[in-house]
Amino acid sequence: MKRQVREEVSFTDGRIIVQGKLYTRGKSKRADYILYYKSNQPIAIIEAKDNKKPVGSGMQQALEYSEILQIPFVFTSNGDSFVFHDRTATEGALEQELSLENFPSPEQLWDKYLRYTEIETPEAKEIIETDYFVDDSGMSPRYYQQNAVNRTLEAVAKGQDRIILVMATGTGKTYTAFNIIWRLWKTGVKKRILFLADRNALLTQTKNGDFSPFGNDIMHIIKNRKIDKSYQIYFALYQGLTSNDEEKNAYKEFSPDFFDLVVIDECHRGSAAEASAWRDVLTYFKSATHVGLTATPKETKDVSNMEYFGEPVYTYSLKQGIEDGFLAPYKVVRITTSVDDGWRPTAGLLDKYGNEIKDRIYNLKDYDKTLAIDERTEVVAKKITEYLKATDRFAKTIVFCTDIDHANRMRQALINENADIVAKHWNYCVKITGDDEVGKQELDNFTDVEERFPVIATTSKMLTTGIDTKMVKFIVLESNIQSVTEFKQIIGRGTRIREAEGKVYFTIMDFRKATNIFARPDFDGDPVQIYEPKPDEPVVPPDEEDTAQPDNGEPPNQDDFKPTKPNINIDGSEDVVKKYYVNDVPVSIIHERVQYYGNDGKLITESLKDYSKKNIEKEFSSLDDFLQKWNASDKKEELIRELAEHGVLLEALREDVGKDLDDFDLICHIAFDQPALTRQERANKVRKRNYFTKYSETAQKVLNSLLDKYEQEGITSIEQGSILKVQPLNQIGSAVELVRAFGKKKDFEQAIKDLENEIYNIA
Repeated sequence: MKRQVREEVSFTDGRIIVQGKLYTRGKSKRADYILYYKSNQPIAIIEAKDNKKPVGSGMQQALEYSEILQIPFVFTSNGDSFVFHDRTATEGALEQELSLENFPSPEQLWDKYLRYTEIETPEAKEIIETDYFVDDSGMSPRYYQQNAVNRTLEAVAKGQDRIILVMATGTGKTYTAFNIIWRLWKTGVKKRILFLADRNALLTQTKNGDFSPFGNDIMHIIKNRKIDKSYQIYFALYQGLTSNDEEKNAYKEFSPDFFDLVVIDECHRGSAAEASAWRDVLTYFKSATHVGLTATPKETKDVSNMEYFGEPVYTYSLKQGIEDGFLAPYKVVRITTSVDDGWRPTAGLLDKYGNEIKDRIYNLKDYDKTLAIDERTEVVAKKITEYLKATDRFAKTIVFCTDIDHANRMRQALINENADIVAKHWNYCVKITGDDEVGKQELDNFTDVEERFPVIATTSKMLTTGIDTKMVKFIVLESNIQSVTEFKQIIGRGTRIREAEGKVYFTIMDFRKATNIFARPDFDGDPVQIYEPKPDEPVVPPDEEDTAQPDNGEPPNQDDFKPTKPNINIDGSEDVVKKYYVNDVPVSIIHERVQYYGNDGKLITESLKDYSKKNIEKEFSSLDDFLQKWNASDKKEELIRELAEHGVLLEALREDVGKDLDDFDLICHIAFDQPALTRQERANKVRKRNYFTKYSETAQKVLNSLLDKYEQEGITSIEQGSILKVQPLNQIGSAVELVRAFGKKKDFEQAIKDLENEIYNIA
């Protein structure tokens, strides 16, 4: 068991702040001390300050952290005494000062918490006090996974039998489910467990991955509707247990009370729909506890998670995941073509196959559903390729299309635009849809982090959910998406972070105005940037800132059930609608404006300069205030990072003002109307003053090299602790010899400080 008191507990990774093609991490959140009743059972948080500060100093920050970590008891201390804040109290003194002698024990706090949660029977206590699984790797749940597990077990302990967890895609729902099941299984409260998923790949991945500590002897995947009742933990597809033929409903081979716990992965996919065939599975096993997992709960007139499960016991949103640095942020490139607002055929116009096109105005809702314009498809393919060529031609890309026919035509257009690579690698771009066996076979390669090909996948619905696409960096929206649920699922294809492989953010290119969903009140994770390029501008944002059900029991993707033959499109209704195929239609790119989302998640409608000036002025009341704080800062990099966290994107501004400008000059110029000097101009001014003569010959060489380094790379490069170990300084002498040229270490550090003052002339 981990020790009961842990010091300096970092519980977030720090938001990824994207500036152009560069990125940095914001500060992680860190608690001074956390007191645990048991491992992964936090009971109190302690914020410590020195005894020069009042005893209650830091309470507000501690309360903020306790809210995030869902810790009931909060203490602050200045070393002399404590202030205790009881979040479980509903009346009386919420805060009181305590001496060290009166500090409550973990057992006292735990008993108080149990009374607050109304968990008092021995059986209920046993459930929530059962240990987590511990392996040799030392892996433990992140704070939000810990919250989700603990809240679920508390709900079970109190007899709640319908539970839902809402966790954003990429936040480890399966690992969370394992910890829930492990603890309930270890207590013996839940002896037989059914884990329901919607894709075969997920079953094998789950059984052999997160669930492997259970051992194969007690786990079993139900296949081909064959039932073996000798196991304890079962994995099954929803559709693998049900059938249109009542006699083939495999789940009925189990008795209704066979399972104690049913976990429903991706429960938005249908378990909450009354009309769903596999809702019958849940009804049949109604005596079991049902735990639903989803990133996107549904609430419509026909489908309701909340009606079935009740309110979520815990929610971890996309927005929070991005803020904590566990999920990748994203940029948005909005593209509008000249026909998007409407195109009308001339009288009697025939399509490519001789069908007369009905005379009306066609727009985005019609394109590629009832009307396909070859030139528009080609323009889209050109823009996708233009972006990849300007960034990374091997960045994993998903293009979401309206149906299979559209996905096929988009694949052809992209192959033509990338003929140089396709000539050598046929599978550079593939169509992955329910009707295409080759495409489905390539799916594993597309999702494999180690595999380079395929790079581009065109699809309709098959990749929207349930597929772990860790390295996807580019998502293209060429489908009319109206549902927030579907939109979040699509965005979830890119939210996984692979920092070691260079995947820290992703880009969405929107041709269908789908990103208007950002303005919907039920959307909870805004982009870091929205960019709408002009026709003559680069597509890369500036540095501103299925026909048959798939094999193996895979679930059908309803929108993939589209005809591949021209002219006929079955839209799910009884009507047969013609799809017209036209060409020789002039299509070009138009635009409106560049937009950003600020650090507060709100749309920035003003210019980036005005927005940045406003944020800088919030941090510094005047030029003198800025100069004082700049000069006092030992590490300029930390000050710049703090500005980025407050919405000042210096890399973005640099593109407007000039690439050679120093961060110092950017701030002074934008916020305080000072003349902007380049790094070269500042370095030359220092050389002309020739202040180095007071140093020894070796020390002068060091300072001249550092000045050159500043001119080439900026001020943060010369503040690095390893600067003396890199070229050209390491050619002058060893790090120890170079420091001795100035005297002692403090003399060298003062010389660096003096050099910075000379550079900015603020001595």
